[in-house]
Amino acid sequence: MSGNDNSSESMSGLPAAHGKAPDWRIYRGTGRPLPDVNLAESLPPPPPWRVFAGEPLPASDEPPADDGEADRRLGSEFHLTERDIDPNEVDMVNAALYLRRPLLVTGPPGTGKSSIAFKIVRELGLGRVLRWPITSHTTLKEGLYLYDAIGRAQAAATRQIAAKADAIAGAHGSTEFLAELPIGEFVKLGPLGTAFLPRRLPRVLLIDELDKSEADLPNDLLGIFEDGEVNIPELARARDRTPEVSVFTDDPAATATIVGGSLRCRAFPMIVITSNGERDFPPAFLRRCLRLETRAPDAEQLAKMVANHLTDPDGELRNRLVREFVERSAETGGLPADKLMDAVYLATSGAYEAGDPSWSRLRDALWRELSSLVP
Repeated sequence: MSGNDNSSESMSGLPAAHGKAPDWRIYRGTGRPLPDVNLAESLPPPPPWRVFAGEPLPASDEPPADDGEADRRLGSEFHLTERDIDPNEVDMVNAALYLRRPLLVTGPPGTGKSSIAFKIVRELGLGRVLRWPITSHTTLKEGLYLYDAIGRAQAAATRQIAAKADAIAGAHGSTEFLAELPIGEFVKLGPLGTAFLPRRLPRVLLIDELDKSEADLPNDLLGIFEDGEVNIPELARARDRTPEVSVFTDDPAATATIVGGSLRCRAFPMIVITSNGERDFPPAFLRRCLRLETRAPDAEQLAKMVANHLTDPDGELRNRLVREFVERSAETGGLPADKLMDAVYLATSGAYEAGDPSWSRLRDALWRELSSLVP
């Protein structure tokens, strides 16, 4: 790291934030694409204890293109600057990238926890986010892969019937139906399994609202976080007959080759885990994660977030709604920022008229305290 914090350019080729950003920062937190950054060159090698050697690497290692979800989450304009970003967020994301560790992001709803994953992919050109939304019924296996045993049995039965019919008609030999169906056609990697496919550059995986999971899931994740490896028993049992199997992945219309029934990452994925703080996690799980606590955006940040999504010719109306939202949020203990977006959109779409009592009622309904069930 350079000792000159006031240099205008960092070692990674990025301008220094406010003249104070350390040279080691790659992620800036604005969500603005950084086309001049080559992550393969900017990101240093992993620590020796986080080196993985997964194979085979794909012939084409371009990450799947973003499917528009980043624009939907962050907006298509770029008004946030490095001055608007929590420096702790920038530090912890960069530390997670360097150390190849998951990042556990906690904070109230609506403070931009999941948006961090989308800012990372858009800034660093890492394609689409792999999303794994967690519910109370989610299991580790669902995130890793799905094997459609019933579908395979039905397909085999259909082929057997067709082969017997052809044999009776004299069209084909009666043993043709005995040919085994490719098992890979019935295996699909989940978002977690896809994230750990061997690649030269890391994929970004969003594990959303882990605090909703059953008690065992955080502990179940420890092995893959530590070893960077996924085993698929159904493929391992068939590895003597078919050592290489092509399977579907969580990316649209994409496949990957798995050798020997297991896959291991080369570049450890950038994993963003969100939690609303509704439960505590086991110490062993916390030890393997870096931690970030998000803060509610202030009025200036909210105004720029709205401008990212909505081109509003009436800036005064937008600013007035932002001020009202901040006041209401303080009164209610915190409101998610998307409720402000809803109000601004309605207001700028013609629903707002000065002094109209119906607008006040609509705004109050939108900004009702989330924990209150009483009208």
